[in-house]
Amino acid sequence: MCGNQLDYLKMGQEFICMYCGQKETGYVYCSNNHYICDNCHGKSSYEIILRLTLSVKCSNPIDIAEAMIKLAHLPMLGCEHALVAAGSFLAAVKNHGTIKITDNQIIETFNRTQKQAVGAYCGLTGICGVAVAIGASFSVILGAACPKDKETAITMHVVSRIISALANQTGPCCCKNFIRTALILSCQLTKEYFDMQLPCTKEIKCQDAHRHPHGCRKEKCIYYLNM
Repeated sequence: MCGNQLDYLKMGQEFICMYCGQKETGYVYCSNNHYICDNCHGKSSYEIILRLTLSVKCSNPIDIAEAMIKLAHLPMLGCEHALVAAGSFLAAVKNHGTIKITDNQIIETFNRTQKQAVGAYCGLTGICGVAVAIGASFSVILGAACPKDKETAITMHVVSRIISALANQTGPCCCKNFIRTALILSCQLTKEYFDMQLPCTKEIKCQDAHRHPHGCRKEKCIYYLNM
């Protein structure tokens, strides 16, 4: 909010949200003691990303995601990226036309994603919100639920493969990298599980390296090499 560097805690402590006044246990705050709660974090981006998801006509998830990131003016890091992952993937599937996706299914996916995509939890629990977003997308498409067998198994396998791919891109974590990596793999997974081939841009030139608050991975990042 004020532009100061964020501090990341190993153990949670109680903060008061500077927007709504809610008290909660948090892990990320700035050196001026500013804190934004999980409910307020990314709230302004939700409607923009949802509107873009429902209106875009493209079927290439990478192209959709890159446009969303620019139009929603996202920060370098943040759980808003999980909504971009879900929105760009579902919009691409919907526009491809092989699988019917309704607006209500997209909203349901966003709601599920928001419940588990929490800032800094990529490091705190090992589950990045981008993986949650792709998992929620597959779950909604498949109709997965606890009592079901194959549908739930596929959803879990998808999430585990996304997490595995993201784990190879850490140090430090980068939400932009994670979205791109997850969506490229998701194109492969839609072919594998739905026999549907989404167009997928792979030659991505990152324009955000200078913005990373923890320092870009540079040559270790496959998207930096394309600069």
